[in-house]
Amino acid sequence: MVDQVKLLGVSGSSYSRRVEWALKVKGVKYEFIEEDLQNKSSLLLESNHVLKKIPVLIHNGKPICESIVIVEYIDETFEGPSILPKDPYDRAIARFWAKFLDGKCLEAIGKALWCKGEEQEKNIQEEAYEMLKIVDNELKDKKFFSGDKIGFVDVAANYIPFWVEIVEEATGNVLITSEKFPNLCAWIDEYLKCSEVQENLPDRDMMLSFFKAKALAK
Repeated sequence: MVDQVKLLGVSGSSYSRRVEWALKVKGVKYEFIEEDLQNKSSLLLESNHVLKKIPVLIHNGKPICESIVIVEYIDETFEGPSILPKDPYDRAIARFWAKFLDGKCLEAIGKALWCKGEEQEKNIQEEAYEMLKIVDNELKDKKFFSGDKIGFVDVAANYIPFWVEIVEEATGNVLITSEKFPNLCAWIDEYLKCSEVQENLPDRDMMLSFFKAKALAK
C-alpha cells in the first residue's frame, strides 16, 4: 500500500519547515495543505483538537501533532537517512538540546526581540544573551550540532537562521552578532548553505513586511 501523507502547515512557519525538511531527507512524497490561522480548517481542528495548531502530519489517516514529535515519528517510520543518532546516549543528548532550543532558548529570544522599554529591554536581552552563549559554546569546533551534517538538533534550531535576522531588522533589536556569538554565526552560514535548506527558505520580503507590521502594532 502506498503511504498517504499530508502536512497541514503554514509556508512561513519554522515549525512546518522542520517537518518538510524531515520528509525530504527521507524521500517521502507528501501533500502540503496551507492553513489560514485566522480561519482554521475543520481538518486542522479535528486533527489537533487539543492544541488546534500547525503543523499536523496525517499519515494514512492518522494525525501526529507538534513539530519535534513529528520529526521523530518520520525518522522512526520511513526508510532513508537517519535524522536522530543511532546510539541511545547520543539520541538522548540530541533530544535534550532540541528541547532546550525549542523551549527556554526560543522563549528568551522571542521576548528579547519584541521587548520595549530600556530597563525591561536590558533585563530581557541579558537572559537571551545567556541562552545564546550556551548555544554558541555548544557549537565550538563544530560545523553542525551533531558533526558534519544537519541533524535533529539543527532542525530544532531552524528559527534562528530563518527568522531572527528578519525580526531584528523589523524591530531594531539586534541580538546575534559575530562578535558576541562567532560559533553560532558560523553555524547559521553553514545551515543556510545546505541544499535541502535552500529549497525550503521562506519568502524574506513577505516575512519582513509581516514582522514590521507586527512591530508597529505593538
